[in-house]
Amino acid sequence: MGTAQVSRTRLLRLAGAVAVGSTLPAGLAAAAEGRAGAHTPAPGRRARDTGPGGVRYRGVVYEVGEGETPATAWSAARTRADLRAIRHELHADTVKVTGDGVERLTRTAAEAAENGLHVWLEPTLGDVPAGDILDHLAETGRFAERLRRQGVRVHLNVGCEFLLFVPGIVPGATALERIENLIKGNYDPERTARRLRHFTARAAAVGRSVFHGSLSYGAAQDEDVDWGLFDLVCIDYYGWYPDHRGHVRELREYQRHGKPLAITEFGTCTFEGAPRLGGMGWDVVDYTRTPPRVKEGLVRDERAQAAYLTDVLDVFESMNLYAAMAFTFVTPDAPHRGEPRLDLDMASYSLVKTVRDRPADPDSPWHWEPKESFRAVADAYARRRRRP
Repeated sequence: MGTAQVSRTRLLRLAGAVAVGSTLPAGLAAAAEGRAGAHTPAPGRRARDTGPGGVRYRGVVYEVGEGETPATAWSAARTRADLRAIRHELHADTVKVTGDGVERLTRTAAEAAENGLHVWLEPTLGDVPAGDILDHLAETGRFAERLRRQGVRVHLNVGCEFLLFVPGIVPGATALERIENLIKGNYDPERTARRLRHFTARAAAVGRSVFHGSLSYGAAQDEDVDWGLFDLVCIDYYGWYPDHRGHVRELREYQRHGKPLAITEFGTCTFEGAPRLGGMGWDVVDYTRTPPRVKEGLVRDERAQAAYLTDVLDVFESMNLYAAMAFTFVTPDAPHRGEPRLDLDMASYSLVKTVRDRPADPDSPWHWEPKESFRAVADAYARRRRRP
């Protein structure tokens, strides 16, 4: 299995093969504390803050990776149907189109625009030379600019969590090796922070050269980013607190840069206790076994997933954030099965569950069915769309 084209979901699954139960180090930002946001704001069109009235853009993440089998590969027809469901059943007004492959990204973005959705493009090519990643960004950004000139509401993120996706920041030739080195502490925090900021600056320059709308970057919660390069602060947020006040305290830190704050990912997995694990909830599957097995004792809990999503969405609304995008719409390669130990959907952040016609056959045709989280988010988005 190559890693040159690896979706964010697939990257997390690769990490699970390294060490089930391990966690990534918390806090490269401390290596350069206080520097972010200290630069003069970059030129370019500025995003407007929400002002009163809650979150301005409400949406979902839609991944366009190549898929692990022909049955789960990207499909224009399936994407068209999914985007209609996102617009008319989930009641979202925004979709973050993320992944690799310029054709998949651009065709999905164009289809989203046809459905009246605000498009947030985020190319995430990884495990190839830096120049190739920047070329991939430039080509995607040129398409985003064409959409913008045609009147489509579009933002561009220059990438997502470069710490994991881009070679040369953390030691390791592949995402798998980099995650292993992070887990084992085989990296220099200060050097890593410098490399991350250097590559982010290169990506921002490429983005500015081809796209003249609102520009940002999808950062992990503890990445040190020079937000002066961008129009928005974009965070992939998986925080857990026992009450809303904890979320508010953490999110206020990202607002100190004086720019609109967008949550470009938020979510949790589908088992009891998953919200407390935050961004590591996926790490409960042993992928070294055939077929892969979920940890013994895990209990499927769609209600817990739904409650977390609506709770943090309430926080985002109360803070009038710029955008909030639930992670993720569908995970075709983590199907739901009736046997708890084989129910990979428990370790999925998706709002819908993948159901194979032949559960044990990875090449089987499949469809998706909404989880409780889909219905809860749909209800929340529909209520807010009806507000005067």
